[in-house]
Amino acid sequence: MVKIGLLGAGFVSTFYMLSLKEIPDQEVIYVYSRTEKDAKAFAEKWKIPKWTTDMTKVVEDKDVELIIIGLPNFLHKEAAVLAAKNGKNVVCTKPLATNASEAKEMLDSVKKAGVLHGYAETRVFSPYVMRAHEIVEKGIIGDVYWIRSREGHFGPHSAWFWDPKLSGGGTMLDMGCHTVEAARYFFGKKVKPLEAIALGETLVHPVESEDNALLIVRYEGKKVSLSETSWSAHGGLDLRDEIYGSEGTLFINLTKTSAIQLFTLKNAGYVLEKSEVDSGWLYPATDEPRTLGYFNAMKHFTECIKKGVMPRETFEDGYIVNLILDAGYKSIKTKKWEKIEIG
Repeated sequence: MVKIGLLGAGFVSTFYMLSLKEIPDQEVIYVYSRTEKDAKAFAEKWKIPKWTTDMTKVVEDKDVELIIIGLPNFLHKEAAVLAAKNGKNVVCTKPLATNASEAKEMLDSVKKAGVLHGYAETRVFSPYVMRAHEIVEKGIIGDVYWIRSREGHFGPHSAWFWDPKLSGGGTMLDMGCHTVEAARYFFGKKVKPLEAIALGETLVHPVESEDNALLIVRYEGKKVSLSETSWSAHGGLDLRDEIYGSEGTLFINLTKTSAIQLFTLKNAGYVLEKSEVDSGWLYPATDEPRTLGYFNAMKHFTECIKKGVMPRETFEDGYIVNLILDAGYKSIKTKKWEKIEIG
């Protein structure tokens, strides 16, 4: 039985709990939130024995074997370093950190502590993305040379996302972390990113950070990825990948198709993540935790802890993603290609 301490009681932690409740041989025994109200309510809802507003209590608990970080970006480094210092295995939500410098500190801390570490990039744990990866691995579409990924919706659900001093950036960091790791997944992680160029614009929302961005990354072997991200796209969550190979093409559409089509004049309530409306024509999601990769990610990480093996997505992957995105942000300022140096 893997005993888990969950840091965070918000949106992403809810998806983690929806997934974990169906996974055997694990138990969330402690939850932390910055407010007593949220910590207590979350613990009661999910029947978690202990709750606290003191992060240290969770990571120092002798029964906790795995720390799962579901906190805002600006708290990731503090939580991960604290977990590592206390010898706890740790999984962190995306992006790993607000920038590559923080990510490197987190990576160094888990390496020094010798603990298992996982990067909860859910995109590459979606069963549809994993199936597409199997097709690519078998060489069915030949040599993959171009990947186009898109992630869009009409903006985040919490206020801290909009403040780059807390989040680290706008839509390119928040959603580009998904698209960048999808490209690495399909190209293969041994293929090194070389340089990046990006465009970031604030087109709709009155915020400091970019609400739309384009990021082009060149990889060794004449491979290119194009990431499109938006916080101003109406119509709900939009997750798509296009993989182009020398012998074929793969399209993945995680959110714009549904076996259920609903029309209602009433308010339907929650139907899917980031939906802007709850009446008219709706396309209710049937199993978001599985479709979006949360279930497979949590299952994989808990199984790795039981077996004592390193997960397939680690802090090193999160660090490289942060490096690529940092190059993109630098490019927005310089309007030039910026080299990606993996240290």
